[in-house]
Amino acid sequence: MRFMGLDLGEKRIGVALSDPLGWTAQGLEVIPVSGSLENSITPIQNIVRQYEVEKIIIGMPRNMDGSLSPSAIRAKEFAGLLSKKLGLPVEMYDERLTTLAAERVLLEADLSRSRRRKVIDKMAAVLILQGYLDNLAFKDKNKGRLEE
Repeated sequence: MRFMGLDLGEKRIGVALSDPLGWTAQGLEVIPVSGSLENSITPIQNIVRQYEVEKIIIGMPRNMDGSLSPSAIRAKEFAGLLSKKLGLPVEMYDERLTTLAAERVLLEADLSRSRRRKVIDKMAAVLILQGYLDNLAFKDKNKGRLEE
């Protein structure tokens, strides 16, 4: 099963895809947001068709206390819109600190500030999707033990 991870930003949407087995996440591209988020559905739909995506994971930017930020509400609304337009399941995944983690990874890779700005959203999408995949694998691995 192939998954798509999205990091929804004000100006850009980072896109990541899983391998066909759903084990690893790789960055794919960054979609510029122009105007409303509805304008971003067509490029996402094209990726879904091209890569035969079966489920979309969107980062849920909660506040550190767990409450919903305005960005989280926007992400939930976009998730509902995507699910309706594409006819696919869309899940939310807690993405607290993923952008910070992505920034740290890119700093360690010694990327220039301008290069980091170009790839930070894609890297955040990778971290969101990989976190979701790892969580899914953990639940599957420990299913019997967790139910006891």
